[in-house]
This record gives sequence, C-alpha cells and structure tokens, in this order.
Amino acid sequence: MNIELPAEIHLLLDDAGALIVYEEADTYWTGLLAFSSEAKALAFAETSHLDAAEVAALETADAAQVAALIRTVKQRAVRHMLLDLDYRNGQCLQVEFEQERFGAAAERQLSPRRAK
Repeated sequence: MNIELPAEIHLLLDDAGALIVYEEADTYWTGLLAFSSEAKALAFAETSHLDAAEVAALETADAAQVAALIRTVKQRAVRHMLLDLDYRNGQCLQVEFEQERFGAAAERQLSPRRAK
C-alpha cells in the first residue's frame, strides 16, 4: 500500500529516555510506537496508562535520523513501526523497516496487550 507518512512522527520515551515499543500477543517481535502528532502520542499514553516521560519528534524526511532510529530499535527486536495505534480498538498503520528507511505501509488491526 502506498501511504505517505507525516512530515514528523512523535515517539514516546520512558523516564530513562528509552523509546517505548509495543509487544503484540503471541509474537517475539515488537513495534515502535509512533504518532502523527504530539497530541495523539499523549492521548495513547493517557488511555493506556503508560508512564511515558516525554515525547520526541523526528522528521521523516531526514534520512540520517531515520537510519539512526531504525539501527537503534532493530537491536531490540523491533521490526516495524506502529503509527497512530489506537489503544482502545487496536487500529493502526504498520510501516515496515526496509534496511534503514521506512518501507511499505498497511492498515493493521491489533488486539492491545501491553506496552513495555
């Protein structure tokens, strides 16, 4: 599916500054939580009772920043990005990582389990 990403994504960080990822039930992989606005990131944190300390922004057109992000999260078994995950209904856009850039995107329906 050819979906254009927002110019900026917003990532949730824990109190130690680590990126917060989402682990799907019955899988070893996790997805990077990202949101198209800071308001959506904060709403997810509130709805899910996630103890997120801050929100960091990243420009999706900045190839160097995107590559550094993907290299960092792949070390934690993160294989894709979950954009605008709605904690209540599990709807989101799953964006694959292709080497060190954002790749194909598809709508997903998840069953929320836990953030870690």
